[in-house]
Amino acid sequence: MTKLKVLIADGLADDGIAILQRVADVTSKPKITTEELIAELPQYQALVVRSRTKVTKLVIDAGTSLKVIGRSGVGVDNIDVDAATVKGIAVVNSPLAATVSVAELTMGLIIAMSREIPRGDSAMKNGEWLKSGLNGVELYSKTLGLVAVGRIGAAVAGRAGAFGMKVMAYDPFLSDEDIRRRQASPTTLDGLLAASDFISIHSPLTPQTKGLIGASAFAKMKNGVRIVCAARGGVVDEAALLEALNSGKVAGAALDVFENEPPGKSPLVMHPKVIGTPHVGAQTAEAQRRASIDIADEVCAVLEGKEPRWRVTGKQ
Repeated sequence: MTKLKVLIADGLADDGIAILQRVADVTSKPKITTEELIAELPQYQALVVRSRTKVTKLVIDAGTSLKVIGRSGVGVDNIDVDAATVKGIAVVNSPLAATVSVAELTMGLIIAMSREIPRGDSAMKNGEWLKSGLNGVELYSKTLGLVAVGRIGAAVAGRAGAFGMKVMAYDPFLSDEDIRRRQASPTTLDGLLAASDFISIHSPLTPQTKGLIGASAFAKMKNGVRIVCAARGGVVDEAALLEALNSGKVAGAALDVFENEPPGKSPLVMHPKVIGTPHVGAQTAEAQRRASIDIADEVCAVLEGKEPRWRVTGKQ
């Protein structure tokens, strides 16, 4: 019997590779191009990716032997799930792996923004002493609004509460009781926009959420609001955010994700009131190890004819 073959396109921790090797021959090509992927994919039964590789319909059509596509991480917006579903290819992910890491980064961005830590550090490295020029704000008693309160949003809620923040959340997919169980007060989106001192976005990028935080949303916010997003680029309308920063409506923004990645020296990235990080929410040793193990288990389950824990389905 011919042994199954797995292609890892974006790198995977050794623990995950070892699990995959129990059932298949594993090839790792972390810098593979789209053209190379299309040419090589027909020989593989499984493809494992992170966020770099775009698994388009063209790629999926080339995977004539594919049984499963594994996304090491949460978001599957880089995979054409509908095309995979039509072909009968399972799409699986590892939604629990990065919860703590992303929640901790979110809190780190909130603190860095509220106390202007990057500006202070940069000034020190230039020999400047900006003691009187750095006037931050406390988190204590401030209202944090969470746009979506899934696993990561709930983890942020608990951590923000420890700082004495008042946490409210909007999530159209959860009941008020579910939101309360996640340590947040339920509200409408408009209510959240109007009341929050800090707004943290945790929505996936879908056709419904694209541009959700745009010009009309900014108009409903408090003057001096601060925006955080470590979810997906595109949920925040970057042009509208830049305008709100320039007008003073938004006092600061801290972003780990962007509409186009990498964004280069865009006006938003270069804005003095913006803290930017290069999509590193899940970039911790612990999260990468958990993600590699979880996605390897999911891929193996499909290859062995078992039902995976985290199957992502599309339209047929």
